Amino acid sequence: MNAHVLIIDALNLIRRVDAARRIHAAGGGTGSSVDACVQSLARALSECAPSHAVCVFEGKGSSFRAALYPEYKAGRAPMPADLEESLPAIRKAFLGIGVTSIEVNAVEADDIIATLATKIEAGKLHARILSTDKIFLQLLSDRIRVRDHFAKKDLNQAYVFEKFQVHSTQLADLLALAGDPTNSIPGVPSVGRKTAARLLQEYGALENILSNTPRIGGRLGRIIAAHKDDALVFRRLMLLKKNIDLGLNLMDFRYRR
Repeated sequence: MNAHVLIIDALNLIRRVDAARRIHAAGGGTGSSVDACVQSLARALSECAPSHAVCVFEGKGSSFRAALYPEYKAGRAPMPADLEESLPAIRKAFLGIGVTSIEVNAVEADDIIATLATKIEAGKLHARILSTDKIFLQLLSDRIRVRDHFAKKDLNQAYVFEKFQVHSTQLADLLALAGDPTNSIPGVPSVGRKTAARLLQEYGALENILSNTPRIGGRLGRIIAAHKDDALVFRRLMLLKKNIDLGLNLMDFRYRR
């Protein structure tokens, strides 16, 4: 079976499209969020030509991350009320062009996407994740790609290393150390991305850095040692879960043009 599954980070797509639509409307443009989102998804389907496609939404309720770290995503701007009211119509319109939507309560869309991509990879099929969220770059492999829909390009290992100076498998460790403002994760004090990348290039992984703080020495070594537990919590927040029990069949996502 030569399947190529397009997994859409639904709210990432919808919020980006809606923000652009509002700017356009402020300049005198017309058109609804529903129409704009459908047009954007239709373009993605045309460009990626998948055999299967699914939109993944956020389910109701808090995930384990909010329980582990209450400040998680605390700084994010809320969705505009009118856009939130439009979500059922957007999902219905997505279904109208052949794309099913799914969600799981108390599970983040990120983890559902990671689980789907990993299961597809295990089945020796190909998955492409449509999202501008850097968190998915940790999943990159020969069979899992990440698509920046708005830049019209796939992001690869070379992109990750050029942008972050680490490999995709080290990305969660980098963000645990340096922080991730998008998700309100502060990281370890005095450790920016350049320092975190340098440490990961030298020691390979977060655990190795934490066990070598005497060797790192100086003020930096002392700070990292003092925030060891925080760094481990932050890494748990950054790592995507790949084993969510979804009870889904690939045929559920068959895309019929």
